[in-house]
Amino acid sequence: MEFINKLAKGSILDLNRVKSHTYQQEAFNKLLDQFWTENPVFHQLVVQHVDIEATRKRIFNYLADYERKTLNTHVYVNMVDRNIARKCIHVLKNIFARRSEEITGHSVLEILIKLAQRQHIDVSLGFIEELRQLFIGMKGNTGLADRVVSAEHPERVESKSSARMRSQTLNAVAVSIYDRTSCYVSGLDEDIVSKRKANRERIMGILGATREDWSNWSWHCRNIIKDPDLIMKIIQLTPREKIAIERAVSNGLPFGITPYYLSLMDFHPDRKMDHAVRAQVIPPLDYVENVILSKELGHDLDYMGEKDTSCVDLVTRRYPMVAIFKPYNTCAQICVYCQRNWEITDVLAEEAEAPKSKLQTALDWFENNESISEVLVTGGDPGIISDEMTNRILGRLAKMKHIRRIRIGTRVPVVLPMRITEDYADILASYTDPGERELCVMTHFEHPYEVTPESMEAVQKLRVRGIPVYNQTVYTMENSRRFEMVSLRMALRSIGVDPYYTFNAKGKKETRAYRVPIARLIQEQVEEARLTPGLDRTDEAVFNIPRLGKSYLRAGHDHEVVMVLPNGARIYEFYPWDHSFADTAPYLHEDVPILDFLAEMSRRGEDPAEYRSIWYYF
Repeated sequence: MEFINKLAKGSILDLNRVKSHTYQQEAFNKLLDQFWTENPVFHQLVVQHVDIEATRKRIFNYLADYERKTLNTHVYVNMVDRNIARKCIHVLKNIFARRSEEITGHSVLEILIKLAQRQHIDVSLGFIEELRQLFIGMKGNTGLADRVVSAEHPERVESKSSARMRSQTLNAVAVSIYDRTSCYVSGLDEDIVSKRKANRERIMGILGATREDWSNWSWHCRNIIKDPDLIMKIIQLTPREKIAIERAVSNGLPFGITPYYLSLMDFHPDRKMDHAVRAQVIPPLDYVENVILSKELGHDLDYMGEKDTSCVDLVTRRYPMVAIFKPYNTCAQICVYCQRNWEITDVLAEEAEAPKSKLQTALDWFENNESISEVLVTGGDPGIISDEMTNRILGRLAKMKHIRRIRIGTRVPVVLPMRITEDYADILASYTDPGERELCVMTHFEHPYEVTPESMEAVQKLRVRGIPVYNQTVYTMENSRRFEMVSLRMALRSIGVDPYYTFNAKGKKETRAYRVPIARLIQEQVEEARLTPGLDRTDEAVFNIPRLGKSYLRAGHDHEVVMVLPNGARIYEFYPWDHSFADTAPYLHEDVPILDFLAEMSRRGEDPAEYRSIWYYF
């Protein structure tokens, strides 16, 4: 994609080999020498080190010289490089600051001094490349801007001829976007629909089901598939997938797939098109092993610290006007990276429905807290609750005059769309009272491959009754290729679902295989999402902070990079949004090393050059 594939200044790294231990040893000294060669003045500052504070002072003077240059429009040849330079200088000042060393327990300065003096120290290629890219950005040498626009004499559109030239350029950009989004096949594609009909027939034959059974959501719930041998009669599993499922089931980790969702998976295990679908429910082997070990060691897996924000059982409150209500503690199937899978015992576990006494106490709490105007009914998945219980819970909430909005957080439109029956849709619609109370559905599509005629039908049953449907996506390795999320948003809008949030994947260590750098999500929002029509991109990029809640990544003042670890990972400091009225401490987050992400993209067949501007998003 010509308009976005602008190389940052290149390095010697071969990203196809960067994960090889042998290659890392071979490439490290060459990359370090390249860094010193590109920054001779900085090299002298650290190689002549005698006293660390004196060295720090000299480095800050060096950075201040470059910061002053950014105020001179004649030094940086274009506005793009100037803007990047200012951001990179800010990050460099942070990571060399003594405060950052104190709060993180790491020191980039000490590492660079030792490296300059040729002392042995265990750091990664990712660490050197991160620092190298920051200095490239500081000096305005990224190569990301393809033309110069003078700040004193900006270009002006003065005629229809200029307008036509601009229109031709925009045509080329649009064609590039369509070319890229077409790489991600939707479940609405005729060939995919046909293939999945064949999958459905094969599954019904194996399970001895009729078409009437298939359209009955209760039948799917009774036939949740957990046995890897049964799964292998329907699709092929890799050896590692089979072992992971066996170990998960035998060790009591919640696992199960609805027959419908299994029909969305391709027979062959290459994951070329169904990678995001398989990744939702088939856990990586290292995830299974890490969770088992954590449980054996008695670690608390409540990553988001929900126990610390639960006033009463079944209620979580992080915000002034909205609270979470969790009446049903399981789902039709469990997303591997779910933030609440620590408290779910099994798929559709019998004990998942909250006891009447706890339900009563929680609903009483909502009634007695009139500052709460919005309730998110989630879980687990409340979409699996019976019609009778749904009526009972919503009926009680609807009697509370201060509750102006009820949200139903459910993934059934994606994993069990036949659950949205006419009767169920009628029940939800009956609690919409225009001008007084809104009821809406929050769902969770991850990829255009999940968008199917069945899910479209389920959504339309809600939409025709005036119930809006919003989507919350988790940004992972499975949907983070260039314009993959754009493709999803377009598919969602086509079936009547509004994009709402894109969550950065939680920083849980056991879900390491799913996580991408924060910089990639910001890059997606800036370079991809904004090129599409507004209604296709009306979602918000969010980082969810344990115990505190959402931090909006576009609000740059809410977070900043304060350190780079020896493995190349950035440390972000997130500042609490409630600092003006609550005693909440900032939160430190260890991110995914950018070089690791680029290497994985390369392994998946992507051209890393398309992602090189990622280094300059913070």
